[in-house]
Amino acid sequence: MGGSRGWSRGDEVWLWSYVGVMALGAVVFGVWARNPLGVPRVEYVVAAAIPVWSGTWYAVMALGGGQTEVAGQTTYWARYVDWVVTTPLLLVALALTATHALPRFPRRLVAALVAADVVMITAGALADLAEAAAWRYALHGLGWLGLVAVLALVWGPLRRLAEQQPPAMAAAFRRVALLLSLLWLGYPLVWLLGPSGLGLVGQTTDTALFVLLPAVSKVVWSVVDLTELRTLSRRGELRVA
Repeated sequence: MGGSRGWSRGDEVWLWSYVGVMALGAVVFGVWARNPLGVPRVEYVVAAAIPVWSGTWYAVMALGGGQTEVAGQTTYWARYVDWVVTTPLLLVALALTATHALPRFPRRLVAALVAADVVMITAGALADLAEAAAWRYALHGLGWLGLVAVLALVWGPLRRLAEQQPPAMAAAFRRVALLLSLLWLGYPLVWLLGPSGLGLVGQTTDTALFVLLPAVSKVVWSVVDLTELRTLSRRGELRVA
């Protein structure tokens, strides 16, 4: 994953819009938690914590903070402070969906997922902080390896665990896992196309994409994930071993 380098005052509109979406998401998850419909409350806590943390750091950026100068350009390290917390939480939420009907939560597998994820985020941060283009691309490549490791664990051992659940629950996992996988593939691609990489898209477009992509991968994805579970509960198909 990666970030962009510098933006105009007009881009603040995108940042504050993101903060608003995060606030709305946190409220929605809080309201849903009052009527959990058989979905464990921890899932709502995780879903709400993601937009609260992420929105806080985007507010910091909108106010002009969370940045440093690297080779005469501004690098917004606050994005990585956001991502290093929220992406592991998204993986925890995914693992909870994968193992809801199973007797044990796969702590070691989740630890491996989080470790690969932290490598991915750290590599992205170092890539944005690197002055030399060669180092930026090398670290970007390391971030790709971290992402591949995450996806391999999701679609390997975690999927196999999910398939031990009732068919409807296993299918729900596959849908939300596919959505999250596709969204996460977008991050390094946007970085590569933007000012930090090849520069094929302008700064405003880059900023907009790094607002829209996290908004969908955090709040919208969590809405889809919880809706899947709540729907299964209404149908009487959300079972626990």
